[in-house]
Amino acid sequence: MADQLIRATAAEGGIRAVGVITTRLTEEARQRHKLSYVATAALGRTMSGGLLLASSMKREGSRVNIRVRGEGPLGGILIDAGLDGTVRGYVDNPGVELPPNEQGKLDVGKAVGPDGYLYVVRDVGYGYPYSSTVELVSGEIGDDIAHYLATSEQTPSALVIGVFVGAEGVTAAGGILIQVMPKAARDEALVQTLEGRIAKLAGFTPLLQAGKTLPEIFEQLLGDMDLVILPEVQMVRFHCGCSFDRVLGALKMLGEAELQDMIEKDNGAEATCHFCGEVYQASSDELAQLIEDLRTESV
Repeated sequence: MADQLIRATAAEGGIRAVGVITTRLTEEARQRHKLSYVATAALGRTMSGGLLLASSMKREGSRVNIRVRGEGPLGGILIDAGLDGTVRGYVDNPGVELPPNEQGKLDVGKAVGPDGYLYVVRDVGYGYPYSSTVELVSGEIGDDIAHYLATSEQTPSALVIGVFVGAEGVTAAGGILIQVMPKAARDEALVQTLEGRIAKLAGFTPLLQAGKTLPEIFEQLLGDMDLVILPEVQMVRFHCGCSFDRVLGALKMLGEAELQDMIEKDNGAEATCHFCGEVYQASSDELAQLIEDLRTESV
């Protein structure tokens, strides 16, 4: 099934639901960054969470940054997701691997570490970005993002995200976000019913592996609550806006002396994009042209 995001409402608009499949883009991230099993799961969950958060934004060009900083061996995680369905990200220590946890699953919580912080920055396309910081709840990513929503945005939310990665790579990844709006939150029976159904889910990736589509998952959870699945199906993908021209622009900012030093000592320059792992090579001639441009601009 293609990577995609769909939206739905239920309870006459009192419940908002978003589902996303990120299998292919998580596999692309795994290959680009040469991620271990547990690093793949951690980054994949965070990218899915970022896309789900970005889906509620309104203005074209809006983006969400999520940084996870725990005390575990994985180090930090940083992702950038947009309302347009693009996402990118990386982890500090992509090769870290840990034994499975007591449930036999990838131990993302231990890799990230339960002690630390989740930072969220929402850039709505104008003015100053909105930023918020919350303490990590478990390091499992899903719990931590749900805690952020409840704490910083005062929206009761259930977030189920997952990544299944094996010897052949990522075979299932994505998640579902269900939010209860204020008018529905007053209906205790509805909230309890919804909580019970979510609690019974074995996870998100088992549903995908069983052949369930996003509409079928919505139907399972919300089908008797006046479910309305919105018609738009949005494609999502791993995408980084880096380019050779941007690399040259960054190198130019180093100044003439530093550029000349690179020419003399390294016969050029190499730059690697943290977000996508793309490697760019600038020759000594290209650096010399940057120096010439700087001299022309200073006249």
